[in-house]
Amino acid sequence: MSVLILGLALWAGVHFWKRLAPASRASMGDKGKLLVTLGAVLGIVLMVIGYRMADGAVYWGRSPAMTGINNLLMVFAVYLYAASGAKTRITRRIRHPQLTAVKIWALAHLLVNGDVPSFVLFGGLLAWAVAEVILINRANRNWTPPPVAPVKKEITAVVATVVVFAIIAAIHAWLGYNPFG
Repeated sequence: MSVLILGLALWAGVHFWKRLAPASRASMGDKGKLLVTLGAVLGIVLMVIGYRMADGAVYWGRSPAMTGINNLLMVFAVYLYAASGAKTRITRRIRHPQLTAVKIWALAHLLVNGDVPSFVLFGGLLAWAVAEVILINRANRNWTPPPVAPVKKEITAVVATVVVFAIIAAIHAWLGYNPFG
């Protein structure tokens, strides 16, 4: 469990660095971006390894209903992430689509994984995303929604969602976690 927690701490730490110590982060320029990237990648690796190694009590498992809800939430989370890059219409209503996608992703995974390692991983990333939104909103209270996107961007986001969701499902199946029950 300590490897999982270390990965979460590293992930959160490098992401919070810009929010909690902006002058320190800015003073490093491109080297700071490289440190954040390396820290984030190492954090993900540690979280994956730590999660696969972790053991803990199980309070609930997957059910067909929760698996279906999880998958619907995952499609929406992937769409929000794609929409943030394409600047689709939904980004005019949701200020932080990527962080909202992380929150939905974490909640979806908590619905089907009721064990302690899942609480640590998905609950930890949910808490990080909530804190990140709070810090961003405090630093920049004013928000101007992006302009209305052309329909082509909407279609691009939907196609990207289908492709990415299929890849994610294939990776889960390859790792031994059938996402469809």
